[in-house]
Amino acid sequence: MRPAAPIRRITPSAYRVPTDSPEADGTLEWRATTVVVVEAEAGGETGIGYSYADEAAACFIESVLAPAALGIDALDLTRAWTVMCRALRNNGRPGIASAALSAVDASLWDLKGRLLGLSVVDLIGAARDDVPVYGSGGFTSYSIAQLESQLGGWVEDGITRVKMKVGRDARADVERVAAARRAIGSDAELFVDANGAYTRKEALAQAERFAVEDVTWFEEPVSSDDLEGLARLVERAPAGMAIAAGEYGYDAFYFARMLEAHAVDVLQADATRCGGVTAFLRVGALAEAHATPLSAHTAPSLHVHPCAALANVQHIEYFHDHVRIERLFFDGAATPVDGVLVPDRTRPGLGLELKRADAAPYLLLASSSHA
Repeated sequence: MRPAAPIRRITPSAYRVPTDSPEADGTLEWRATTVVVVEAEAGGETGIGYSYADEAAACFIESVLAPAALGIDALDLTRAWTVMCRALRNNGRPGIASAALSAVDASLWDLKGRLLGLSVVDLIGAARDDVPVYGSGGFTSYSIAQLESQLGGWVEDGITRVKMKVGRDARADVERVAAARRAIGSDAELFVDANGAYTRKEALAQAERFAVEDVTWFEEPVSSDDLEGLARLVERAPAGMAIAAGEYGYDAFYFARMLEAHAVDVLQADATRCGGVTAFLRVGALAEAHATPLSAHTAPSLHVHPCAALANVQHIEYFHDHVRIERLFFDGAATPVDGVLVPDRTRPGLGLELKRADAAPYLLLASSSHA
């Protein structure tokens, strides 16, 4: 009989990393990204997880989730996840609470892998050896020259799918999409993301215009809350153009409603928002039950393991901001080769080690920790 490994300590910290230039999409502008890192200890090992969320998520972990999870056997991931979900009840599941849950859950998966000497993909069971990525950035704040350089650079590096932001100015969007196509050539796939900025009719008109440049992916053409509008785009968008949404899903009910409404051609989910690796795997099963491909939203170093365990995952978003942070903060951060990410199965857990000295200048909040 194996020895118990009760969770002894859960320690969250928050860091804010400035962007390398001003960034914007169709509905938001920002100059920094906040990452919440969680360290969970049991059995002499420490697991690492993280989420991209406000520092309030770290406070929530300390006050609500850590007390709920302490003492649970670190190998009993479903029990820990369920107990933490119950602890969320009076605080609401969506938003900060779910981001906090996601970070702790990821740290517990990493911890279990370290305790057993297995990578996370081997804990789950691999469905594939690698997962395709698409380069993501192309912010609306970028000049045409910046846009062309970033997207063209990814293609030169072997990433044959690239995504840019649209939604600030419909006429300018068409011009920028044409410039992006010139920069990446005719063979690479071009994706656009409006972050819900268009009305239904604007989105449909833009879809026709983008089709001229062979855009094959239109993400959040309207608000992701407008399931009827998304479903109409699914029905009426040009052939060969997939409608995608789901990055703001925080629980299984959200994804079920989206799938039942036939609101997407490709479902997106984010393990740093939807409830961690545990919930991401459940979203994958939901998508498979609806014969719908799944795509992972951002956080490539976290997503590579669960995505390699799901046969219906189409690709992982290789998002500019998160790539910068993960390379800066973590030894073992995922790097694509020939357009794919390969989970490192020689390292336990998620295969990441926090580079404390490199992360320290960006520290916002250090927890007093729970033990």
